[in-house]
Amino acid sequence: MPEEVKKKAPVKEVKTEKPAEKEQEEQDLDSKKSEYLYSVGKRKTAIAQVRVYKKGTGKVTINEKDYKKFCITEELEEKVLAPLNIVGQQEKLDVTVKVKGGGATAQAEAIRHGVSKALLQLNPNFRKPLKKVGYLTRDPRKKERKKPGLKRARKAPQWKKR
Repeated sequence: MPEEVKKKAPVKEVKTEKPAEKEQEEQDLDSKKSEYLYSVGKRKTAIAQVRVYKKGTGKVTINEKDYKKFCITEELEEKVLAPLNIVGQQEKLDVTVKVKGGGATAQAEAIRHGVSKALLQLNPNFRKPLKKVGYLTRDPRKKERKKPGLKRARKAPQWKKR
């Protein structure tokens, strides 16, 4: 018995054409996003991956939030923006940061370290003012490990004479 094979109708390809204006806008956004300087800042166990975009409006984004929502106190906001204020580039550059690990203060200082390193790539003349205030130096202090026979890194159990 010959089996009847049903052939499916060919699928028509649907072409979606974007208007020239939208295509141009997307290219502009891509070119804007591609012009950035990348740097990593560290403090204790906090690691901040920083992108400083060359053409910007002063927008600072941390973990996809505005920096004002991310920073708990004004002191932390000042730490994050300090390198940009020192070199006078706060209104001219956009900054996006991905930060993880550590506490709030350590994260803010890691961001400050990363932004400073990225600004140095932008203009080597920024080195002197940033170095003077100590933003280019990575703070090496970390939590000391616990030793055997002790309660913490250095705290010993109470000593009894008799």
